[in-house]
Amino acid sequence: MRCYYSPGYYLPLPDGHPFPMAKFPQAHGMLLADEIIDVSDIELVEPCAREHLERVHHPAYLDRIQRGTLTSKEATLLGLPPGPALYERSARETEGTRLAARAALADGLAANLAGGTHHAFADRGEGFCVLNDVAVSVRDLQREQPDLRVLVVDTDAHQGNGTHALLGSDPNVATYSIHVAANYPSRKVSGTLDVGLERYARGEAYLSALRATLPPLLERHAPDLVYWLSGADPHQNDRFGQLQLTLRDMQERDRLVLGWLRDRPRPLSTVVLYGGGYNREPLHTARLHRNSVAAACDWA
Repeated sequence: MRCYYSPGYYLPLPDGHPFPMAKFPQAHGMLLADEIIDVSDIELVEPCAREHLERVHHPAYLDRIQRGTLTSKEATLLGLPPGPALYERSARETEGTRLAARAALADGLAANLAGGTHHAFADRGEGFCVLNDVAVSVRDLQREQPDLRVLVVDTDAHQGNGTHALLGSDPNVATYSIHVAANYPSRKVSGTLDVGLERYARGEAYLSALRATLPPLLERHAPDLVYWLSGADPHQNDRFGQLQLTLRDMQERDRLVLGWLRDRPRPLSTVVLYGGGYNREPLHTARLHRNSVAAACDWA
């Protein structure tokens, strides 16, 4: 399975806490050390070209990120210090998803060892999400394949409000999000199918809702390509997820989603993305992301 990795800019947040950046090199190291993927499977990506970014994001917003000139309100919403390093890091992450989607269409399955920045809008970033990598990738593919049918499966603990806003009006794109209804973001944007759970729902409730809602949408929409934002934050020890899934529940979630996408007469082309994760034990965030990629490799 081809994997794409975005080197650079893993500095801690301004308060000194390592979230959410440290998990990327940590998970990368685990995947190599555990021989889940080989160095030859990984492509280091360059920053995404401006022309691709501007199909989704306003040029003025991109300039403000790159120059570090966000307003105090914009910077607070984003939660990360803007500037050239953050812009380059985010553009690399976005390029990873753009390339992984093309690889998935060619090979059936690919992963970006990052991505899933679903709170980014056309003119602003929110919740640690600078650029909306999925939306940029979809618009890139649609230049050559305008009738491509896409499904975004978001199992992160938070609703993918930016992705819903950017892609929700597209008849060839369906967006699915299972999340805590009363959690961040406070202002939701309706997607094709939103499954809102109660705060601190346990694994049984989460998995039951997933089983009841995702397979029918897969059959109804019949996608050519699926972006799966796995998310490590439904875990019970996450700082921000407000769900109570155990490690076993998380593994079952991965098994179910990948099974529905891959175990069929014609496996669906699938892009695996990280999404969020803010575990109280930082290395466990990386381990959960590592597990989702490992599960995908088992289906490759």
